[in-house]
Amino acid sequence: MRAIVRHQFGGPEVLIEEERPRPQPEPGQVLIRVRAFGLNHAELYMRRGEWGSVASISGIECVGTVTEDPSGRLRPGQMVLAAMGGMGRALPGSYAEFVAVMQANVVAVESDLPWQQLAMVPESYGVAWCCLNQCLGLKAGQHLLVRGANSALGRAALDLARFMGLRVTGTTRDAGQVPALTELGAERVVIAGVSLGREEEGRYDGVLDLLGNTSLRESLHLAVPGGRVCLAGFLAGLAPVDAFNPLVDMPSTVQLSFFGSFNFGEAGHRMDAIPFQDIADAMASGKLRGRPARTFRFDQIREAHALMESGDAHGKLVVLADG
Repeated sequence: MRAIVRHQFGGPEVLIEEERPRPQPEPGQVLIRVRAFGLNHAELYMRRGEWGSVASISGIECVGTVTEDPSGRLRPGQMVLAAMGGMGRALPGSYAEFVAVMQANVVAVESDLPWQQLAMVPESYGVAWCCLNQCLGLKAGQHLLVRGANSALGRAALDLARFMGLRVTGTTRDAGQVPALTELGAERVVIAGVSLGREEEGRYDGVLDLLGNTSLRESLHLAVPGGRVCLAGFLAGLAPVDAFNPLVDMPSTVQLSFFGSFNFGEAGHRMDAIPFQDIADAMASGKLRGRPARTFRFDQIREAHALMESGDAHGKLVVLADG
């Protein structure tokens, strides 16, 4: 099979297309014919060696069709989506024509969406749904702040939040993206980096922080008393919070949580609890407005990684495995 392989850590140039044997699904796995996969910042960290030892074939999500399910739960040819479950970390990932995925991380869907649009759903919309519903527990009419709204996950969160009836404010460093973010669901867009003005303090029922540890202290003070903050990205870097002291840094009654899709499929993080079919249906009907920022062919993976790394992607990048 065709696969994109990394033999060393480094820049986009370390991604090389090679022929590899088709994987054989072990008990508890499903073999998927990959049709498309989304790109994620996690794969940048893996490629650069910032996540330590990882599989030589990257890719933490995909959409495609079932080739083989030893358990018989899924039939050959059935449309599925998958995310994490060790893909790209402990197991060879989805940058390939075929991938063997843990059964708990595979969900059947039925959709007429083109593969490149369906490929937005597993990570970006799946994580956004978990953050808004499970971590932040937001209800219609409440006010959400999305920090890093111009990212793939940020845009999915804006789109889902509008669909859920939330009031949404987004932040971005790029004033040119305000119309696009407004179209997705932001009723207000603030041009800002890792710091916001004091006038934003205590305004939001929920804060989804995709910038990471550098903005965490401030995010905790942006929530209303009894509000919630969810950290779900590290767009501003992976460095840890220096000398964090809850006594000083956490306002009383504000709750902090973290969401990482590497927990997908584990106890308390069942993928079949996420309404992927409803999300795909809403996208097909136009009620959800997400579209890929750009779609690449398989042999354009270096160009795709370079664009993602530049910070100028302005949304989800997708690769067609058949392309």
